[in-house]
Amino acid sequence: MPNERLRAALLEQGMTIAALAESIGVDQKTVERWITRDRTPYRRHRYAVASRLGVDETFLWPEALTSEQVTSASGSELVTIYPHRSSVPRDAWGHLFSTAKEEIGVLVYAGLFLSEDSGIQRTFTEKAKAGVRVRILLGDPDSPQVAERGADEGVDDAMAAKIRNALVLYKNLRRQDGVEFRFHRTVLYNSIYRADDQLLVNTHLYGVTAPHAPVWHLRRIAGGELVNTYIESFERVWEGATPIPEE
Repeated sequence: MPNERLRAALLEQGMTIAALAESIGVDQKTVERWITRDRTPYRRHRYAVASRLGVDETFLWPEALTSEQVTSASGSELVTIYPHRSSVPRDAWGHLFSTAKEEIGVLVYAGLFLSEDSGIQRTFTEKAKAGVRVRILLGDPDSPQVAERGADEGVDDAMAAKIRNALVLYKNLRRQDGVEFRFHRTVLYNSIYRADDQLLVNTHLYGVTAPHAPVWHLRRIAGGELVNTYIESFERVWEGATPIPEE
């Protein structure tokens, strides 16, 4: 069967078969066989194609890697683990978002510490002006999910109050073109902070407040699945979320 994913990726990029072949140093007929006959390229060519088209290798050729290779690559996506969010250096947050060239994403209930950081807000503004898509998901303060999380952490109504406080602090940022805010009503297992292919993932534990829960620093690499899994989760929450009403 034809490799429709590769064909679609070329169309989305507005790239011809000849242009792809030239850019990665192979014959045009070789690329045609990858598409029409679903031939699997050598690994170095898979990397080159995936990089050139801006997609993951395993998306184009799902069967190309063994489960052992996927496991090994996924493990290599873990850069470091912080025992608590409070132990993540302040500069690490700023550096993460400053590296973004295409996407910034934040999925939290309140994430009050970000909204209180004028430097982070300035970075969000500058990135949006530069064409980076900035999306921020906050918990709906009137939702049962937020109320339950507040009870689990032992802070009760303070959780909803933190979200409303964050909204006030984001007042100017919400007016910035290129920055999108939405409310979500999901059970939040992890807070996700994304800058393109890098993530800081704050895990959530019952009875433990977010600043005291661990954080994983992840960076996507070819063949790995950890980063893709978290990004896909972010997108599912975004799709079901609702725009925050203007004040």
